[in-house]
Amino acid sequence: MKIHKIILLLLFVFINGCVGYSSTGVLGTGVSVALDPRTLGTQIDDSVMQKNLSAKLVMLDKKYLLSIKTKVLDGRIFITGKVDSIEEKFKITKLGWEIKGARSVKNDLQIKEKFNFSQSAKDLLITSELRVAMITSKKIKAVNYNIDTYKKKIYIYGIAQNEAERSEVINEAKKILDVKEVIASIFLVDDLRVVRN
Repeated sequence: MKIHKIILLLLFVFINGCVGYSSTGVLGTGVSVALDPRTLGTQIDDSVMQKNLSAKLVMLDKKYLLSIKTKVLDGRIFITGKVDSIEEKFKITKLGWEIKGARSVKNDLQIKEKFNFSQSAKDLLITSELRVAMITSKKIKAVNYNIDTYKKKIYIYGIAQNEAERSEVINEAKKILDVKEVIASIFLVDDLRVVRN
């Protein structure tokens, strides 16, 4: 039985790794450049902001390189990961606001707890299930989204072509077994400051 669970976990890691590469994009903003409705200039601005924030985080403490993920989408900063204290969380939020061009900062950092392999495996399974559902859905352009799962809460970041696509993504996430909450930061193409003509 244990071997079966390990094989299943490795399969999801493999699927997650394959999908992750294709959805990262050339500029590391989490969406494919070819399908991204933002102008190339906006994509570059977001990428520069993300690199600046990552550099400031590493200068603050090298451990943040592995424990914190940042995403910038149309000048909006999203921060996820784990920190040791609430003071660190506030400090990182302040750092996000100091990035030139920041329109908003959404900080979903969690306070670290003892590592739980079972919980981490469940979170990985939830993320993988949602990725597969999005890839197989004809109503969703799966390359326009990033997914993070922590303690059965799904965080979704991305750009939807219309309200129907945004609703479909959220509904797919809510259908997954054991999901406690879906936190979606999905913008419509019309919400963006500058879009490709």
